[in-house]
Amino acid sequence: MTHPTGRLSDVVHQRHRLGILAIADEAARVEFTYLHEVLELTRGNLNRHLAVLEEAGLIVLEKGYDGRRPKTWIVITDQGRAALSAELTALEELIRRHGGRPHR
Repeated sequence: MTHPTGRLSDVVHQRHRLGILAIADEAARVEFTYLHEVLELTRGNLNRHLAVLEEAGLIVLEKGYDGRRPKTWIVITDQGRAALSAELTALEELIRRHGGRPHR
C-alpha cells in the first residue's frame, strides 16, 4: 500500500488548479473573470493553469458571448471530477493519519 502522498496528482494538487477544479465542480460552469477575481491570479497565470487542466482533459473551455462581451466559461469534465475526488480522498487519508497527533 502506498502512502497517501503517492496518490496526489501533480496536475491537480497545485493549489490554484485544485481551486479551479473545486470551484468548477460546485457550479455547472464558471466564468473566467470569476476565477481570476476569487483566486487572485493574473489573467496570464490563470490561462496557464487552465491550459494544464485542459491538456489533461480535466476541464473544457467554452467560448461565447454575454450580449456583445466575449466570455470564457470553464466546465469540469467527468475525468476532472474523478481526479478531484481522488485528490480529496488522498488528502482525507492524510488528515486521518495526522489530524489527531500532536505536532512536534
